[in-house]
Amino acid sequence: MPTVIRKSSETLIETRRDNLRMVSWQVRSNVWSPPTDAYETEDAYIVRVEIAGMREEDFEVSLENDTLLVMGLRPDSSGRRAFHQMEIRFGKFATAIGLPVPVNVEQAQAEYVNGFLTIIIPKAKPNQIKVE
Repeated sequence: MPTVIRKSSETLIETRRDNLRMVSWQVRSNVWSPPTDAYETEDAYIVRVEIAGMREEDFEVSLENDTLLVMGLRPDSSGRRAFHQMEIRFGKFATAIGLPVPVNVEQAQAEYVNGFLTIIIPKAKPNQIKVE
């Protein structure tokens, strides 16, 4: 099961700087974003990433300042070939999803089944919300 990691809090300026760096890195290095659904239920915030052909250990899932980051690398098969059609993306990928509600990251779960990485993060109860 992929591990959901909570990284230490950063200041707003550092977060914006990192986000800008990540966006410019994506543009320059051909990082792509897989199809992603994000929705909430009464009790949790759920993110599903469609990314077939991988293993659970190929993903990095982290939470930084209310933004869920999912990154990984889908390797291409080796060998020379001449494509007639090419729609399946390979290489580094990343997606960032803003979480609109306070969550309880300690109880987050992630599983990879049938080509979908599903991350379930329970909503924080009012007594679990930290005031900084």
